[in-house]
Amino acid sequence: MSRSRDNQLPIHYLLNSFDSFFKMEAAGGIALMICTIAALVWANSPWAESYHALWQTKITVGFGSWVLSKAAILWINDGLMAIFFFLVGLEIKRELLVGGLSTPSQTIMPVAAAIGGMAVPALIFVSMNAGQESAAGWGIPMATDIAFALGIMSLLGNRVPLGVKIFLTAVAIVDDIGAILVIAIFYTTSLNLTALSVGLAVLGLMAILNLRWGIRHSIPYLVLGVIVWFAFLLSGIHATIAGVLAAMTIPAGTRMNCSTFVEELRHAAEVFELAITPGKTVLTNKEQQIALHSLEHAYEAATTPLQNIEHALHPWVSFFIMPIFALANAGVALEADVLSELLTPVSLGIFFGLVLGKQIGVTGACWVVNKLGWAKFPDRTTLVHLWGAACLAGVGFTMSIFIANLAFADAARLVELSKIAILFASLVSGVAGYVVLKYMAPDASGAGETTAEKIPE
Repeated sequence: MSRSRDNQLPIHYLLNSFDSFFKMEAAGGIALMICTIAALVWANSPWAESYHALWQTKITVGFGSWVLSKAAILWINDGLMAIFFFLVGLEIKRELLVGGLSTPSQTIMPVAAAIGGMAVPALIFVSMNAGQESAAGWGIPMATDIAFALGIMSLLGNRVPLGVKIFLTAVAIVDDIGAILVIAIFYTTSLNLTALSVGLAVLGLMAILNLRWGIRHSIPYLVLGVIVWFAFLLSGIHATIAGVLAAMTIPAGTRMNCSTFVEELRHAAEVFELAITPGKTVLTNKEQQIALHSLEHAYEAATTPLQNIEHALHPWVSFFIMPIFALANAGVALEADVLSELLTPVSLGIFFGLVLGKQIGVTGACWVVNKLGWAKFPDRTTLVHLWGAACLAGVGFTMSIFIANLAFADAARLVELSKIAILFASLVSGVAGYVVLKYMAPDASGAGETTAEKIPE
């Protein structure tokens, strides 16, 4: 006998929330693909010069002596991407508190898989580039692009078990943590200690607002977050790190518990209903207006700044920031001898790191922790499913390009070679993951459904 929708277990809400997240990421991945193709076509068309000129256009912001003037490409990579990393930070915090990384049993396998999926690609790259100028790019093949990976997985519908989708998302979150640490530790060239101190002081103030003063309104955190970003930009540490650190200070608690919230809703609904007067609208009915304000207050008190900000930012990041990053960074010239460019050490290191390193590292780690009895495979999931997910983890794109820009900031040619290798490796990894999950893994149709009717009493 199935449960009614009004009597759902908490697990239903968790699964439905993930389902919404997955669909948003999947749709964003499709937008990312479209902009990537557009960038490649534009950069290899007769109008290629206009493509490169557009992203070098100077944009100036500020007043008086406080002026920041940068090329459009830098505003995207240093500014808009800080918002992307802020959202990544919110997702990391949520996953650590209530998501797939909140308990040891849930954490062991994706963490092991992510570590394997970062270590093996980095080792492959280093083995092919040791002693060369390109050796600094060892962090490039470590990354996974969650939007692209989930976008490809969405094409398979319910054939892929829900557990695999959650597993890949958790792996990508841990992968993002690794990428953030790599950027902060290894791709910071110089430090302005004064600016860094200001940034850290403001971060401390944000933490005090949350932990000591209990401020739950989003605006103070967002205003102070901008100051942190600017201070980190001047400090020499990449400004995107500011986004992640600022996200860690955002409150994740509520002012009102569930039972009080329900009581408030019932009371407001009763007041609203009793105030219904023929010929009178809400616009002129003060009692109904008061009831609606009570509902609004209850909603704000029962939700958290973390979930409100994350919910507000997701569409902007998925459908504006990530696509424009792809449009600005994926436009590389593909010459007639493009295959020979793929045979350079930097290109081979990235290609084999993403295509083979991710498969070996992720799948191997899953097999080991399962054999040792440390963790079980997700429900209705086989090692072949996890192999398919490992292939998709080789779609590095956004994060890999981002790290390539940092690693080879003074070597434009290496950046171009890196981007070509990333594009080809991501294409091969995406196709491989699709083929494995579509034709080699057991069909799990129905396993991804999250409605209450699918969960028996």
